[in-house]
Amino acid sequence: MRYLLVLLIAGLCAAEPVIHPGGAQPLLDQGYRQMYDLQFADAHNTFHQFEREHPADPMGPASDAAAYLFSEFDRLHILQSEFFTHDQHFITDHKLTPDPALKQQFDAALDRAQALAAKSPEDKNSQFASILANGLRSNYMALIEKRYAAALSEMKSGRAAAEKLLAADPTFYDAWLAVGVENYMLSIKSAPVRFFLRLSGAETNRETGIAKLKLTAEKGHYLAPFAKLLLGVAAMRDHDTRTAGNILTELARTYPNNPLYRQELARLDPMASRSMDN
Repeated sequence: MRYLLVLLIAGLCAAEPVIHPGGAQPLLDQGYRQMYDLQFADAHNTFHQFEREHPADPMGPASDAAAYLFSEFDRLHILQSEFFTHDQHFITDHKLTPDPALKQQFDAALDRAQALAAKSPEDKNSQFASILANGLRSNYMALIEKRYAAALSEMKSGRAAAEKLLAADPTFYDAWLAVGVENYMLSIKSAPVRFFLRLSGAETNRETGIAKLKLTAEKGHYLAPFAKLLLGVAAMRDHDTRTAGNILTELARTYPNNPLYRQELARLDPMASRSMDN
């Protein structure tokens, strides 16, 4: 049995961002924009600068880990193969060849983030960094290594942390993504699979999933673009081409160096895709 796990790829909201309780961090914003626009070397440089200026903040190394993971996703074409296959399942068992040097850097960044977060466990910024780290690690396990059981365990830890943070501050909108992704993606599974997933502690409510994805897309900060991407995928699966096209068009214009959105928009609506090039 294959489990669909939370994918926490960071990015920037194309609209006016909602500032987290910890305050705005221009360097983090810049790094995420570079990362989501596939400018990975620039993103790493920006995140390293943030780490030098804020050595006690776990969001620096957590964000650096996100850039490593997203660059490996790009190299292995994981978003295209796992999310835009237009079949019943999101996750496949296609064998991949990961970069061992990148994996070492990815793990080191996650270890730094979690070690820093552990020093101030009641701090909301540290809690969110831990949630992000759990999500990144679970996604590497699931989407690259195909270690679904281990990834499911990591995902549950991240969701428990998200629920704790949201209980204290429901306006920490990025954290709602963990709830939204799990509910929506697991809701696509067959009824018997959903039954066993619920027995294991997973959540599989489609309506809850879509609602939380919309909340993150509308009011989130670092994770808003990925929530929008998933809403676009959901719209495509529901044959709602207008909503999917609007979402993909916005993302393609915001991140012009990322070809994924233009490719999917061209598949969805060739005329809309061509109009963006004029």
